[in-house]
Amino acid sequence: MVGIFSTCLTARNQTIAINLYWFDTTMKIIKTSLPDVVVVEPDVFADVRGKFMETFRVNRYQEAGIPGPFVQDNFSRSQRGVLRGLHYQLQKPQGKLVQVLRGEVFDVAVDIRRGSPTFRQWTAAILSEENNRQMYIPPGFAHGFLVLSETVDFVYKCTDYYDRDDECGVLWSDPAIGIRWPGGEQLLSAKDSALPELAAIPDEKLPVYQASP
Repeated sequence: MVGIFSTCLTARNQTIAINLYWFDTTMKIIKTSLPDVVVVEPDVFADVRGKFMETFRVNRYQEAGIPGPFVQDNFSRSQRGVLRGLHYQLQKPQGKLVQVLRGEVFDVAVDIRRGSPTFRQWTAAILSEENNRQMYIPPGFAHGFLVLSETVDFVYKCTDYYDRDDECGVLWSDPAIGIRWPGGEQLLSAKDSALPELAAIPDEKLPVYQASP
C-alpha cells in the first residue's frame, strides 16, 4: 500500500512541488534457469531528491525462498574488466545475496553440487545501479562477476563467515561449463587465473546436492 501527500521543496531559491510517500514495500522475484537461484527486483520509490528502496527484510526474503540467516556483509570496488571468481567454500558453504551500488556487472552462478540435476549448468544476470536488482546464489554454487562499467561498488550478504582456509574455486573459462562472458579483456588475480577446471576437482572437494524436502 502506498500513501501520497504533496509538499514543496525549496532548493537554490526554487520551489518544487513533490509527492512524498509512505508505503509498504514489495519486491518481484524472477526465477532463473537454475531453480534455486533467483533475481530480486525491489520496489524503488523516487522523486527529485533521489530514491529509496529496501535492500533486505528478513520476513519477506524468507517468504521468497531466501532463507538466510545472513551473518556477514562484504564490499568490493573494482575497475572495468575485473573478473572475480568463480568462488565457493566447501566446509562452510556460503549463500550470497549480491547487489551493485554503483556501476554494472555480469553476475554468474554455477551449480557445482555433485548429484544435482543441474550440475555444471550456469545462469547470469546484469546487476546495476539502474536496475537495482539483487541475485541470490545458494550454498553449493560457485559465484563470480565481471565488471562492465568504469568502476563498480559491489556488496553481498553471506550465510556463513569467510574462511581463508576453506576457499575453493573453479576456473572462470572452463570450457565444460561454457559461460558466455561479455567481450573485452578480463583482469584477474593470479590466484583466480590458476583455479582448476571443474573436471579436475576431486569429488570430495565439491559440495553435495541435497534435494529440497
